[in-house]
Amino acid sequence: MTGSRYPLRIACLQPSATVILASLGQLDRVVACTKYCAAVVPEVRGEARTDMRTPLRSKAPGASRFIVADSWTSKASEILAARPDLVIAAVPYQEAAIAEILKAGIRFLGLAPRTLDDIYTDIALISACVGAAERGVKVISDMQAAIEDVRRQTASLPRKRVFAEEWGKPIMASQPWVAELVQAAGGDFIGKPGVQRSAEEIARQDPEVIVAAWCGAGDRVPLAKIVAERNWADTAAARDSRVYCISDELLNTPAPTLLSGLRALAGAIHPDVFGPQPGLRSVTQVPPTQTTR
Repeated sequence: MTGSRYPLRIACLQPSATVILASLGQLDRVVACTKYCAAVVPEVRGEARTDMRTPLRSKAPGASRFIVADSWTSKASEILAARPDLVIAAVPYQEAAIAEILKAGIRFLGLAPRTLDDIYTDIALISACVGAAERGVKVISDMQAAIEDVRRQTASLPRKRVFAEEWGKPIMASQPWVAELVQAAGGDFIGKPGVQRSAEEIARQDPEVIVAAWCGAGDRVPLAKIVAERNWADTAAARDSRVYCISDELLNTPAPTLLSGLRALAGAIHPDVFGPQPGLRSVTQVPPTQTTR
C-alpha cells in the first residue's frame, strides 16, 4: 500500500490518538483535534484555529488545524468542515455524529482500550493506517522496555497498597492500565480498577499511597480537601503524607505518555528510590492555583 491509500487528513477526537500519531512522526496528517489534544501535544497549538468560516490557508495535511469538540460532544458539521478522510475517536463517542461521518463516506476508527495490551493494539492499528507499521512496532517495544525497566528496579522493593482515582465525585478508580502501571512501579492496586468506589470502602482498605489524577483537572486536585471530606486522615497514606496528585494527561491518556505517568507513580510509591518526578505533587505541596506572589 502506498500513496493515496493512506489517510492524509485525520481528525483526532481523542488525545491518545494525537499522541500516538506524534510518536509515529505523523502529526502533519492531523487537520482537526480537540483542545485536550493540544494540551498534551503542544506541537498542534501553533496552527490551531476554531473559526470554521475561514478557509484553510493550505490544502497540505496539517497546514492548519481545527479545534473541535471531543468524542462525546462532537458534531458532524464541525468535523466534516476539516475535510478529513479518517476520524479517530474513543468511547464514549457521539453516535449521531459518527453516523453522519460514515454516511459521508469517511473512514472511522473507534478506540476502547482498557489494558496495556489494548493500548499496544491501538498503536499498531493507527500505525498501520498511516503506513508507519515499522515505526509503530518500535514505539510499542520502547514502551514495553521502559515499563519492564521500572519493574526490574522495583522487584526487590517493599510493595505498597495503592489507590488511584480518575475522578472524585463520584469516586472512580483509575483504569486497568493504571493498575498495571502501579504494579510495575512497585505497588498493589487495591480494589477493582475502572469502577465507582466509596470513600468508606477505600478507608477500610487503608491504602499506603493515594493518587488522584482527575480527568480534565491537570495537577489541580485539592488533595487536603478530599482527605478531610472523605475522612481519610487516619489512613496510612494520609498519616505519612503519601497522598499525591499526578497530572491528568500522564495517567489518563492511553498512549506513550503513560511512561511519564509510570515514573510519577514510581516516585509516589518509592520516593526514596525514584525521587521527585515531573507531574507529581504531594499533599504537602501547594497546587499552582493557590500559589501567592
